[in-house]
Amino acid sequence: MRVSYEWLKEMVDLSGIDADELAEGLTRTGVAVDAVEDRNPGVHRVVVGRVKSVEPHPGAERLRVCRVDVGQEELLQIVCGAPNVAEGQLVPVALEGAELPGGVRIKRVKLRGVESQGMICSAGELGLPEKMLPKELTEGILVLTEEAKVGRDVRSLLGMDDKVLELDLTPNRSDCLSMIGVAYETAAVFDRSLHLPEPKELPATGGELPVSVAVESGADCPVYAAQAVDGLRVGPSPQWMQNRLMAAGIRPINNIVDVTNYVMLEYGQPLHAFDYDRISGGRILVRRARQGERLETLDGVIRECNPDDILITDGDKPLGLAGVMGGANSEVTGATTRVLIESACFDPVLIRRTSRRLGLRSEASNRFEKGVDRSRIVPALKRAVQLLVEVAGGRVASPIVLEKSGEVEERIIPVRHRRIVSLLGAEIREEEVMDIFRRLRFSVEKEESVYHVRVPSRRNDLSIEVDIIEEVARLYGYNRIPAASLQGSQGRGGLTREQQLRRTIRHTLRHLGMNEAVTYSLTSPQMEKGLSLHPDARPIPLSMPLSDERSVLRTGLLPHLLQSAAYNVHRRQERVALFEIGRVYLAEEQPLTDLPEERWELAGLWTGPMGPVHWRGQTASDFYRVKGILEALFARLGIGSAKFFPARPKGFHPGRTAEIRIDGRFAGILGQIHPRISDEMDLKETFAFQLDMEVLQDAAKTDLRFRPIPRHPASTRDLAIVVDADVPAAEVEKAIRKAAGEHLESVTLFDVYTGEQVGNEKKSLAYSLVYRAEDRTLTDEEVAKFHQAVVDELERAFGARLRA
Repeated sequence: MRVSYEWLKEMVDLSGIDADELAEGLTRTGVAVDAVEDRNPGVHRVVVGRVKSVEPHPGAERLRVCRVDVGQEELLQIVCGAPNVAEGQLVPVALEGAELPGGVRIKRVKLRGVESQGMICSAGELGLPEKMLPKELTEGILVLTEEAKVGRDVRSLLGMDDKVLELDLTPNRSDCLSMIGVAYETAAVFDRSLHLPEPKELPATGGELPVSVAVESGADCPVYAAQAVDGLRVGPSPQWMQNRLMAAGIRPINNIVDVTNYVMLEYGQPLHAFDYDRISGGRILVRRARQGERLETLDGVIRECNPDDILITDGDKPLGLAGVMGGANSEVTGATTRVLIESACFDPVLIRRTSRRLGLRSEASNRFEKGVDRSRIVPALKRAVQLLVEVAGGRVASPIVLEKSGEVEERIIPVRHRRIVSLLGAEIREEEVMDIFRRLRFSVEKEESVYHVRVPSRRNDLSIEVDIIEEVARLYGYNRIPAASLQGSQGRGGLTREQQLRRTIRHTLRHLGMNEAVTYSLTSPQMEKGLSLHPDARPIPLSMPLSDERSVLRTGLLPHLLQSAAYNVHRRQERVALFEIGRVYLAEEQPLTDLPEERWELAGLWTGPMGPVHWRGQTASDFYRVKGILEALFARLGIGSAKFFPARPKGFHPGRTAEIRIDGRFAGILGQIHPRISDEMDLKETFAFQLDMEVLQDAAKTDLRFRPIPRHPASTRDLAIVVDADVPAAEVEKAIRKAAGEHLESVTLFDVYTGEQVGNEKKSLAYSLVYRAEDRTLTDEEVAKFHQAVVDELERAFGARLRA
């Protein structure tokens, strides 16, 4: 919000307070002022002059010799090259010794033998922002309106003696999106008097024009007011109005449109002017748009509407997108003589939704989507009609027609004085609190030590006790609140079991050579590729996605990890090892009738070599190495019951994938990404895993204990057996542990062989077995006994024979 200091001075007594002090005071109390802009770009000694005569230059075809009255005893002779200079015009004249933006100084000079005693200026030469001016005022010299007085300083005429405060408002302070709102704030901060405009409803003096208003849904449009004005003459608005609009960053268009923008800035209430003659019978119907209904807006773009949009219609055709932008078919033009002025409020959620969907932001939508003050809707309409009569020669042609549903409930908030003192930590007296409420213009009834504060409708950001206390704090002065140490009992901080588990997993996988990734929770249906632990889950679509690539909630973590891997590989990072801990969102029905299930999962992938470049070569990633990473993670978490079984899930290689079970529960998937998917992503062989964090959490040990270093030596025996090719090595290891007894310390499979030496459909498994007792050194006879028991059990269970 850009606030004109000179305009604000008309509403608030600012005597003794300059613009910089005003900015400091507002910022100190919570309304941040980003900058104070001086509207004078460096103009001095430039006055209003009237061109008395224009004659051709005797020595130059394109130059003119003008005689100009600037309020001095004698006319000035000025040579001008602008093609639009003409007798009788009021123009800005830079006198001898004048300064213009860019360090230009005006001197008395001779141009082609003719003396020039000054310069007639263009808008650009005065430093006026040309994008804020109508095109006709930016070509050639600047022609001033007839309200200008000869000899007057141009700076005051064009508002260059003003300063503009750039407010950086937080979303809750929509009350300061108007000059009146800023005036209330300023008066409260500096405890000054207010002088606000008080418009009156003018009687109808023109021909009575029929106006009717109907609203289909009071929830969409709680208040709609309209009034007709005829006898209008479209033209430029007065210079003072143009100055204030340009100071606020709004380009003047014509007196009718400028009035609606001016009142919007003044009251914070957006208005719209319809050409009355282009409305069927003066009828207004506010309704929801039909699917596919089209409307050409004022910017010349044809917009396709949907049922979330509110339309202003005349019962037959749309006239405008409510709260966003008017329609081209009812636009005010140079031929307009009768208008219908609209002042209303609309559902902020629908306005925000329409504005965002169409990418159509406007000053009106910015205010409507934050909520306007309903008490100002009719006063703003009266003010606009009053100004149209003054600046456009209009006549009131109808009474105010008001369609209203329900009343705004009065908000009375009880505030305890002891609560104020407790939160502020300052011994503020009750008299000081009451004085602050007076400055804020809040009506208060005090009962013992409780203030019953009646919140004005302009402050829709105040709803609970602490909101009022914050108002007291900022007007009391944050700098007056003493600093104090924290008091009270403090508990010892710590991590929950879930947080500790996630931290342990992160540290472990990083130490094992992997990098953590954080990817989007939003994805596209095409990215899912079936890579999920929950194949029946259906991606949940967003109602208003930012893009097609972020249109559904993910059901798995692997798709985005694959995308990240491809991104790195395409940038010459051959070795990529990533993991992520994140939520997935699961639903088995569409549309949703209940909240989706959110589950924490762990996923990781590895593609490329397992280690850095070495003179002995690089080790390629494969199923067993990634399986080893998971086994190391399980060991760190104290999970000793993880089992791997062959599996063929969607999206994985059918012969290189395993299902993981922990304590008999399905825990996840480990395997190679299907070559088709790898090829699509331009990746080499890629191995990945997905784990359910809930299963890990239930199985993880929180009280891991470490055994001391053994005091007695171990005995090692190797065992090579031949079994059928379809016998799982894990089952053989299970049988070995069962038969060897309690003194078996470890079993390691160190060789697998298939070939002619062991026979068809056979394989050789070689194990290293380590035996140790904690209390003594085992004898050879004891170890031989344990070992023979293992051989006997393997022969019985699998028909195994020792390999020669």
